[in-house]
Amino acid sequence: MDKLSYYLLAAIESVLGVFGVRTLYEQPDYSVVRRLDQGVEIRAYEPRLAVETDAKRQGDAEAFGRLFRYIAGANREAGRIAMTAPVEIAGTRIAMTVPVERKAGGTMRFFLPRAVVEAGAPEPTEAGVRLVQVPAERVAALRFSGRISPEALAEQERILARALSAAGADASEAPMFMGYDPPFALPFLRRNEVAVRLRAS
Repeated sequence: MDKLSYYLLAAIESVLGVFGVRTLYEQPDYSVVRRLDQGVEIRAYEPRLAVETDAKRQGDAEAFGRLFRYIAGANREAGRIAMTAPVEIAGTRIAMTVPVERKAGGTMRFFLPRAVVEAGAPEPTEAGVRLVQVPAERVAALRFSGRISPEALAEQERILARALSAAGADASEAPMFMGYDPPFALPFLRRNEVAVRLRAS
């Protein structure tokens, strides 16, 4: 795809994202293996490949920019890669951008489309950007809509923790955020999720 077409498609995807339309974004495959109280889903994800970078602080546009530059051509093949959903953010609190975990330091990840993985994902050319293989895993996720704020995230994390405790499930890491929409999406149409990776039983 040429550069103009790539950016035109990205603009169209962003406009549709305002209205909660995310059908153009490929999403990782998972199956729901159990449903808990409060709408919490226990999901089984297949192995997947992501491109990742460190995120320093909440609202780290630089981290998002590094990942976006990778999919826009800052890779060994100078190839353009379709945006996927969700964007995963762990560690630090980060305001969402277009559809994108929590431990000390913080990371931001874009998952790569299956076709790119099958063809052999190109190596990043920008410092601080790396490919990471994410193994098959169980994840507990709680979906919600609305604006993203530290207070909203903290409340959703409390709901998730209570549901997991009641079900006797153990998280292996601190909560992460998974966002499926751009920051300018209508709040009541947004798909936001707080999630935790679960210990193998």
